[in-house]
Amino acid sequence: MPHPTLRRRSLLAAPALLATPALAQEAPWPNRTIRLIVPYPPGGGSDVTARLAAPGLQAALGQPVVIDNRAGATGVVGTEAVARSAPDGYTLLLADLPHTIVPALMPNLPFDPIADFAPISVMGVAPMILFANPSLPAPDAAAFAELAKQRPDGFSIALAGIGGNTHLMSELFQRLTGTKLVQVPYRGSGPAMQDVAAGQVQVAFTTMLTAAPFLQNGSIRALGVASAERIPELANVPTFREQGIDLVAEHWWGLLAPAGTPAPIVNRIAAALASTVQDPTIRPRILAMGLIPRAQGPEQFGALIRSDLARWGELVRAAHIRLE
Repeated sequence: MPHPTLRRRSLLAAPALLATPALAQEAPWPNRTIRLIVPYPPGGGSDVTARLAAPGLQAALGQPVVIDNRAGATGVVGTEAVARSAPDGYTLLLADLPHTIVPALMPNLPFDPIADFAPISVMGVAPMILFANPSLPAPDAAAFAELAKQRPDGFSIALAGIGGNTHLMSELFQRLTGTKLVQVPYRGSGPAMQDVAAGQVQVAFTTMLTAAPFLQNGSIRALGVASAERIPELANVPTFREQGIDLVAEHWWGLLAPAGTPAPIVNRIAAALASTVQDPTIRPRILAMGLIPRAQGPEQFGALIRSDLARWGELVRAAHIRLE
């Protein structure tokens, strides 16, 4: 029969021996490839933004970052895939402004835009800008609003689809200025801006990313910028606030993780993204896209999401916007 002391030592050692394999499996994060899901097709603004961020994240985190395009249902397919992923830091979402618009348009979403995600950081923003055909007899947004008040339904505004950010900007502009415009929906911002340039419609909201080619050939001009301050690319164009219209709205892009992702992992990814947008080889490329690099951490990003959900949700309900 074993000595009592030996028995005690064996019993004390047993838990340690059992724990050893589990400890050995917990390698420091990250130790494998990180997947960044883009809920839109390749080639669009979100896809390009993700591919700009990936090399910087990879360098900062020391592991490959691969882009996974999961398009479908206005971003719902890819977003749901992240919501259902393990909260281990190896699956991330490149989210953008529609993350806060779609819930009001599609009330039966398979995920909660707040509860199912851990905000990491904003990467960059692009202010919405009102552009016009050069023949419009108004030098800026305020003058256009005055014309439109005198002629209800006398001017048309192109929308890049129903329920998107350009549609909501049109509704917001009309509400703030007391105007009534004829809304003409298109299948995307590109076709919408082509018809503004051709004079088929008078005005449209979009970002510099879409408008740049048309500005370069002089087929459109800017009436107002929906940012708090003027932007370098359009230094001579006043903001809406400078024109007496309290309109500030930015299209943002940022990273989300599944809810429950440990805070140390979230904070490390946020720091990696902050270093990425300041990288001298990456920052100029972000600026060239018409984006303003802006790394905001988890708390600020979470507050932005909650604020935009309330803002756009109220507008969608007030304007009775429905996806067909």
